[in-house]
Amino acid sequence: MDQLIIRRATVRDAEYISLLARITFTETFGSYFSDQQDLLDYYSRTFSVAKIRSGLLNENNVFWLALYEDLPVGYAKLKRFSKSDFINSDSVSQLQKFYVLKDFLSKGIGHQLQDEMLDETKRIGNKFLWLSVLKSNDRAIRFYLKNGFTQIGISE
Repeated sequence: MDQLIIRRATVRDAEYISLLARITFTETFGSYFSDQQDLLDYYSRTFSVAKIRSGLLNENNVFWLALYEDLPVGYAKLKRFSKSDFINSDSVSQLQKFYVLKDFLSKGIGHQLQDEMLDETKRIGNKFLWLSVLKSNDRAIRFYLKNGFTQIGISE
């Protein structure tokens, strides 16, 4: 039987999230980088353990870690309060990061991570959850549209 646990991440999970972030980002966007050093520099700026640890300590952020048979296979990050140029409300959260390792996409992990984010958004009284998706990321766009999200704006 499959064993999936979704739990809130703690600062002790920073290394797992940093590594997952690098792997899942490469699986999704690695082909956009023609220079390997540019990709490594991006990792250092965006996914360093110190930066993830800082994000975990920020009270406006909530991270979740997905564990499949005790292995970290996905994570999500919600910014509890985050205005959007496309939503005229102060009652807004932002889905900032949402990744599952490619080999585990068929396990329903994305749906369960999404449910955690939606529950937290409702729990804190926010009415809206927004995110941005790269226009060429068809798989993610299909996932969000299939799960009730609506496209509200396009920015270049």
